[in-house]
Amino acid sequence: MSTKAVCVLVGETVKGTVFFEQKGPSDPVTVSGEISGLAQGDHGFHVHEFGDNTNGCTSAGAHFNPHKKEHGGPKDADRHVGDLGNVTAGADGVAKVSISDNIISLSGDHSIIGRTLVIHADIDDLGKGGHELSKSTGNAGARLACGVIGITKA
Repeated sequence: MSTKAVCVLVGETVKGTVFFEQKGPSDPVTVSGEISGLAQGDHGFHVHEFGDNTNGCTSAGAHFNPHKKEHGGPKDADRHVGDLGNVTAGADGVAKVSISDNIISLSGDHSIIGRTLVIHADIDDLGKGGHELSKSTGNAGARLACGVIGITKA
């Protein structure tokens, strides 16, 4: 049976809704939705460890990384579970999200339910930028909007 989740992203000017669906425990998670209010270009898109937004997006903690790996891109073997790469906003400031990921899950050890999804100000260099933050955050910059990922009716 399919499991579904949703996240409503809220920031000062950035807003969006992102949906997650997983057909079965070993199937990839499809991530879809739309985020508006962004500058044109690529923006880091990550699942953070805590579902805590009491102090805005800051209290969500670091990227969800239960295996203590270095930051990487979504297709890299060495990556945080929460590393979903980038989403791209057009000239209208809207990013259409369409991702399929084999590492995150909606159940078990890699479950993202109850964690925070964050959209960042800058491009995620996928750990390859040579900046001091590349191997921890992808040097993706400020947290523009975030929301807790919650289970929804299947």
